[in-house]
This record gives sequence, structure tokens and C-alpha cells, in this order.
Amino acid sequence: MDLSIIILNYNGKAWLEKLLPSLQSNWLNQTRFEAEVVVVDNASTDDSVAYLETRSGIRLICSNKNGGFAFGNNLALKNNPSRYLMLLNSDTEFLPQGSNLDHLIEFMDEEPSAGIITPNLRLDSGLSDPACHRGEPTPWAAFTYFSGLERMFPRSTKFGQYHQTYKSMKIVHDVDACSGAALLVRNEALAQVGLLDEQFFMYAEDIDWCRRFREAGYRVVFYPGVTLIHHKYQSGLSSKNKKIKIETQKWFYATMLQYYDKYYKKSYPWFYRLALKCFLALKR
Repeated sequence: MDLSIIILNYNGKAWLEKLLPSLQSNWLNQTRFEAEVVVVDNASTDDSVAYLETRSGIRLICSNKNGGFAFGNNLALKNNPSRYLMLLNSDTEFLPQGSNLDHLIEFMDEEPSAGIITPNLRLDSGLSDPACHRGEPTPWAAFTYFSGLERMFPRSTKFGQYHQTYKSMKIVHDVDACSGAALLVRNEALAQVGLLDEQFFMYAEDIDWCRRFREAGYRVVFYPGVTLIHHKYQSGLSSKNKKIKIETQKWFYATMLQYYDKYYKKSYPWFYRLALKCFLALKR
């Protein structure tokens, strides 16, 4: 198998009804590669599973608990023999033109130093999702982003580090990290780097994974020649459902502190962490 596309689902039937037909008609029906679609259901309480059971050509993995993003994806990543593995959010969509994943596979075949490659994710607004083109979230980079300095000086290498806004979005180039909403990894490299870190329930596990790939000597590549739609602001932090918004906001800020503890706590004075913790408490 050349590619396993892994879609994690939790109560996302409406998104699956949009994604799966677009994936089938806009790529699977035309690709020259051997590919499979694996859907991991994280103990949904809607009728997602019933819907998925009516779809042909899908390998369904049902979890008995909602263990989070890393946990769910790892169920499909473990012992998967495909040459490449792609994480794909259920709230993404393939376009009639421009969503040909063959280009990503061909690039990876030609560039063995690349461990992860990401397409350009386009929001409903037409703008690129900045999360698919990120820098390492050092304390300085995070400060410039949350303080608004990145927005004011996007072309600055000093102030635009969080999303590497000083790089052109029109050409192929390396980035520090990309979004778990759509990324393709080399399985050979995965065997060296390891699975997603399940200490992160939601958010930051993709940044952590990209960092570990880079530390193992692999490149993380942004490939603008392939574009997918990401209906990002219809759920999660910007959800109209107050309960969902509060819950995802809690995880978003909690994982920021987890990531700091994993990589920066020992390198900075104790009061940096205290300041970060106070800042995150105010943001919640």
C-alpha cells in the first residue's frame, strides 16, 4: 500500500458526509497510487458509525473511549505497513482541482530527507490556515504572536516566527511545524521517531511530532501546489456551541503549558513558567 489516509472522527457525521465523497471523486477515483481510507471513531455518540458502515471501501476502527487526537490516530498508525500515512481531519474537503495528493507522494519519493509534508490548507474565507505553516513556538515566538507583533510585522524574521509569515506561501519550502488537520508522513521515518505523544489530549501533538521529526534529521515541508479546504472555524475554539468552545479552549491553553514543560522548562528561569501560567489563566 502506498498511502493510508487516517481520518479521526468524534461526532462528526455531518463533516464526514462532506469529506468522504469529495475525497472519493476528487482524488481516489483518479490516483495512480494504491491507497486506503481508515476512519477511527473515538466513541462517537451520534450516528457516525452507522453512516460509516454504509460506505464501501473504508476500514473502520472503533475505539471504546474518546482518548483524544493522539490516542485515536495512533490506533491506525500502529503496525500500519503503508509507505506513507496521512492524518486528515474530518472537517477538511477536497477540491475538484488542486487537491491531487499524488504530488505529495511523488515529492516524498524524490526527497528522502523529507519526513513530513503538508498541503496548503485554505479556510472558508479563502485565506490560508496559518496553522499549516508554523514555526517552533519558543517563548519569544509565542510572545510576538499573542502580543500582536506578528500581525503588525508579518515580514519580519524577528516578529514573524510563530507562523513563519516572512516566508512565501507560493513556493515549496521547509517549515518547523504544520497542522495535524492534514499532514503526510514517511512510515520509514515514523519507525524511528515514534507515534504521537498521547500526553497531549488535544492540540500541540502535531507541533511536538514535527519537532521530533526535525530532531531526527527529517525535513518538514510545506507544499502549496496541493490545496485542501479546512472548515476550521465551524467547531472547536470558535464553535457556536458554548460548551464545546469552553472545553476546547481549556485543552488549547493546557497543552501550551504541557509543551513548554516538555521542551523549555529546564532552559528558562522558574518565573517564566509562572508568567505563562498566569497568562493562560487570564485567557481561559
